[in-house]
Amino acid sequence: MRTITWNLILINRCKAMSGRDLHSVLSNCRTEDLEKQTFRMKDGHGSSVYKPAEYEKLQAIVAAKRLESAHIAQKVKKTLLMAKETKESSLLRQHRLVWSREHSRLADAEEKAESELQECLRANVLGSRTDMGILSELLDHELHLGREREAFRCATVEPIWQLREDLQHRLSEIQHQHHQQLPQSADWQQVLQQVNFVKDQQAVINEKLQTEYRVIEEVTQSLQESFTKTADYLVEVDDVPEQILYSDCAYPELKASLIQEFQSLSEKYQSRLQNILDRLQGLDRFFGWSANDHLRFQMTVSQYRHDGPQHHRALYVDMLQRLFPDRTREELMDHERSLDWHRFTQVQLRVLSQSWQRDRADLLLKALATLEEARQAHEEDLALHTDRQHQQDICSRLRDKLQQWRVRQEEVARLEAAIAARQHDEEEDRRRREQDRESAMRSLQKEKVKQYYDEKWRRREELERKDQQRLTELRRLMAEQAKRDKERVQFREELLLRRREEREAMALRSLKEDEERQSRLEALRNQVAVLAEPDPDRMMGCTEAWRARLAQLTEEESQWHRPVYHLNTYTDSQIVSDPRLRIEQALREAGLHNTLYAKEVLSGVQPLRPPRRDTVSTGFKSSTKTI
Repeated sequence: MRTITWNLILINRCKAMSGRDLHSVLSNCRTEDLEKQTFRMKDGHGSSVYKPAEYEKLQAIVAAKRLESAHIAQKVKKTLLMAKETKESSLLRQHRLVWSREHSRLADAEEKAESELQECLRANVLGSRTDMGILSELLDHELHLGREREAFRCATVEPIWQLREDLQHRLSEIQHQHHQQLPQSADWQQVLQQVNFVKDQQAVINEKLQTEYRVIEEVTQSLQESFTKTADYLVEVDDVPEQILYSDCAYPELKASLIQEFQSLSEKYQSRLQNILDRLQGLDRFFGWSANDHLRFQMTVSQYRHDGPQHHRALYVDMLQRLFPDRTREELMDHERSLDWHRFTQVQLRVLSQSWQRDRADLLLKALATLEEARQAHEEDLALHTDRQHQQDICSRLRDKLQQWRVRQEEVARLEAAIAARQHDEEEDRRRREQDRESAMRSLQKEKVKQYYDEKWRRREELERKDQQRLTELRRLMAEQAKRDKERVQFREELLLRRREEREAMALRSLKEDEERQSRLEALRNQVAVLAEPDPDRMMGCTEAWRARLAQLTEEESQWHRPVYHLNTYTDSQIVSDPRLRIEQALREAGLHNTLYAKEVLSGVQPLRPPRRDTVSTGFKSSTKTI
């Protein structure tokens, strides 16, 4: 019994242990310990009789644990595989998103370029006539390309589509006529020959296209290499503009200094160019890769723009690893760094070229301005020297002429003095005659002016008199009108005052009548005042005589005293609660119940409860608006 219990305990412990724990237990048990335990069991020192272990059960347990571990490992492997597939699908989805954005951007760019080209062509058509030749050449070239494209399509694409349609037609006939006899093998041989002929023809066309593609690619590469040459960016060191080198300058030192400035500028930029070119030493055009791989690398990197997703770099690195599985990540990153370095160097070369051209143009403008200033200064010096010489000659001639002029001037002065004396006498006689004539003319003019002013004063007085008469007449008319207006206003005021006094007297009279009526009513109330205690039951109940009379009446006589019909009408409180009645009473007291205002007011007042639909009249709608 104890042996069975020991074996069960051992089996349960083995089941509780995992494969690793069981292996550790078995490895920790040494052979010596097992031998000692065996001797003790044989000698009877153990708690029970020695019994061999059940290794088959232990092996079954170990196999079950191993199977469970293998199942867990398979699950882990499957989970890792699913995670890898999920990551792969996510990456592919992101790639497709980037490609779709790039496709839409390229389509928009193509559409924009096409629209700009059409606008440019329309502008050239509407522009000068000199561009008509270029435009006609472009249109002829477009027509020629269209004809070549159509001929190529007829020669390559049309036969394939015709063969495809023919094969589809044959297959449809075979499917519809499957119960009949199959066609002969000769027909199939003819179809295969036709298919092989089209394949050979397409292979020849593809080979021709590949040859043309390689030729065009070589031409493009050669053009690109010519564009990327550094000789296109800068000129030689001793390249001096011809305007400076062959200019006519009167100052040789100035010309030599200008030439030295140009040479120093070229040397400075040539040293910068040499420093940039030294960085590209040892790099070929494709950075150690083939042309096709390099082109694929560039196109892949250009698809993932910086304005896209934030992890665009990880995306295009993943795509590069897919496109180039034989290259490591380090090689791809090295190639990317080399490409970026080459682009940066090209940008530096372009900037250096632009800077050189700008500085050279500025220096050329300054040099030309300096040469122009030197030429003007030299011309001014020559003109100044010529002017001085000419002034000296003129001064010598003027001195001689001045001497002659003085002699002649003295003679002229004497003659002029004699002539002036005679002219003075003649002028005195003429002045006296003119004074006499002017005095006569002045007296005549004074008389005419006096007559003119008298006539002007007379016309002014006449106009003033007419204006005064018209003003007096207007003032009289305005005074009469004002008097009539004042009388009318006074009459209106008196009429309004009389009406107000009448209304006040009427109101006082009505108040006095109300007071008298109330006093009479109060006197009547006092006369008929009730002195007994109020008894509603007695007041509303039947009297003794009436009860006795009713007791004596027969049934037929009692029917005679009953009312013919019952009245269903409104009480006084219900009638008074109607707002239409109260408003109509207020308008009647104010004397406005027959005016349009009263009609408008009463037509807009609604009853407390809307009338039933069976009581509304549809024949005369206006009758429902009044009470």
